[in-house]
Amino acid sequence: MEYKAKLQEFAPALSDAEVAAEVARIKELSVRNCRKDVYAFALSAVDLTTLTCNDSVESVSAFAKRAVDFYAKYPELENVASICVYPSFVETVGLAVDGSPMRITSVAAGFPASQTFLEVKMLEVAMAIENGADEVDIVMNVGKVLEGNYDEAASEVEVIRQEMGDDTILKVILETGALKSSQLIHDASLISMLAGTHFIKTSTGKIDVAATPEAAVVMCRAIKLFHEKTGVKVGFKAAGGVRTPEDAALYYTIVEEILGEEWLTTDLFRIGASSAANNLLSGILGEEVKHF
Repeated sequence: MEYKAKLQEFAPALSDAEVAAEVARIKELSVRNCRKDVYAFALSAVDLTTLTCNDSVESVSAFAKRAVDFYAKYPELENVASICVYPSFVETVGLAVDGSPMRITSVAAGFPASQTFLEVKMLEVAMAIENGADEVDIVMNVGKVLEGNYDEAASEVEVIRQEMGDDTILKVILETGALKSSQLIHDASLISMLAGTHFIKTSTGKIDVAATPEAAVVMCRAIKLFHEKTGVKVGFKAAGGVRTPEDAALYYTIVEEILGEEWLTTDLFRIGASSAANNLLSGILGEEVKHF
């Protein structure tokens, strides 16, 4: 597919000034969603994440066990959507969550830089799935996008998506803090969706600028344009720097305002986070809680 040519079929990106105005409008509205039922939904949309250099079988097992213990300790609440780990720990999580409905997400394909051979990316994704990953988060090749090589960047996503099969959810990380402009974020969003991803995701959390409301507005608008053109619903995931209940409520409101309430399900909205889970739980219960 000639991805760059296909972009002409969609409305252009908003200007930076238009994005800023939309963010200001939605920030004012987000106050209405700073409430316990929204926090409870946001908690259920969290991909509970540990992606550190000191992860170990012992630490990841304990991390996963705490997530599973939530089912018995807080039966009145929906648990997090999944546990997100490096590919080498997928099997570790699988053993810890066995017998529970917990889903497993794995980053893969040269995360977080995406700077390796396509064959290596494909193998890493395949091994993560073989070991039990239900969902895979990969990073679009930012360097190729920045140099305008959209077709090659999107073709990598397409090949990985085709090799994954239909039972695994694919999320493509745009690393919006590196793309910076609304035009590039808009283009990267659309070519990811044209390549077949199920979700577009803001960030790896591994560079200075992670998720921002500005990037979220551009991405959600691109999702809306794509849905209007194709009828296909693609999900949105905010990740990197989402820490407080108020942060979660803001991204919830962005999705609500641009995409509508039908996108406010865990099939179409996720939050990649670690500390946010405890903060959301604290907001729901009205006291400081450190469960996860």
